Amino acid sequence: MSNPGDDAPAAVIFGCIDTVLTEAEADLFSECNPFGLILFEHNCVDPSQLKDLIAQFRQTVGRDDAPILIDQEGGRVTRMKPPHWRHPPPARVFAELAESDMESASRAAYLNARLIGQELAEVGISVDCLPVLDIPVVGAHEVIGDRALGRDPETIGQLGKAMSEGIMAEGVLPIIKHIPGHGRAKSDSHKELPIVDTTRVVLESTDFRPFVSLANMPWAMTAHVVYTAIDDIHAATISPEIIENIIRKEIGFEGLLLSDDIGMEALSGTKGERAQAILTAGCDLALECSGKIDDMTEVASIIPQMSNSALKRANEAEKLRVASLANDGLSSETALKELEDLMREHRIDGG
Repeated sequence: MSNPGDDAPAAVIFGCIDTVLTEAEADLFSECNPFGLILFEHNCVDPSQLKDLIAQFRQTVGRDDAPILIDQEGGRVTRMKPPHWRHPPPARVFAELAESDMESASRAAYLNARLIGQELAEVGISVDCLPVLDIPVVGAHEVIGDRALGRDPETIGQLGKAMSEGIMAEGVLPIIKHIPGHGRAKSDSHKELPIVDTTRVVLESTDFRPFVSLANMPWAMTAHVVYTAIDDIHAATISPEIIENIIRKEIGFEGLLLSDDIGMEALSGTKGERAQAILTAGCDLALECSGKIDDMTEVASIIPQMSNSALKRANEAEKLRVASLANDGLSSETALKELEDLMREHRIDGG
């Protein structure tokens, strides 16, 4: 990982359009040096292809430890799918188990994350965009829905911690999301800007609490949501007030702060303008997932190098990734059997 003062990477994570980098992508990435790459289902055909794509990106940017991200939550947000990879269950199943047996639920969430982490680490993926710490409320949009780990801060915090520890044990870093909370949104931020009018007192006593309990995690992803009690103009992702005073100070998150995808319609302006607003507000990194070369070129033309503080956070995250590797020898076969036994014992549907 680069140190402050070196030729630092650009403060952006890009996607790509296919199963290999195109010539145009390779040229852009070589020139721009994005901090990392995020993968989607269309990038993931089989383990051999995926390893080659990841190696190609890292060779292109000249960093063997360049972060490779994916959304491998389970359920409907699963990018690596059968027949080559297991389809993990949605977070809902662990929340259901927690209603009767929190200890078993935490163990099951941990084992499930270990299994996800094993598959990601095998192909070279180093960061997973989980756990979801949002608390859905009655009347909220189903964009969170069964991705949630429960409906109360304590359950979500405990299960989120178990998932984070499980995936870190395999050398993969978690991203807590969507900070400071997407669960009250009544619309899908992929399509429009959600407005949450809940009072700050209620937000502090509910939505923020799972993030407080996991504030020591290495990465977090922001919510494209307006909280009128704090900043009635800007979504959290582009709000200096929320990033500095809520995420950094009140919640106490000191790790690497990544925006949600800048292509989501909750944000306005060009892709370049969105990226600028994100970094100006205090995010460490902008996320541009489209894989469209024109959009990435626009963002690359304005994106600065990572700041010294962002590089320091990235270095700390990498140290934690290495330090968290487990040496307990837990095989995928053993982990899967224990997980299936737990689900069967409690009659929980793992689908």
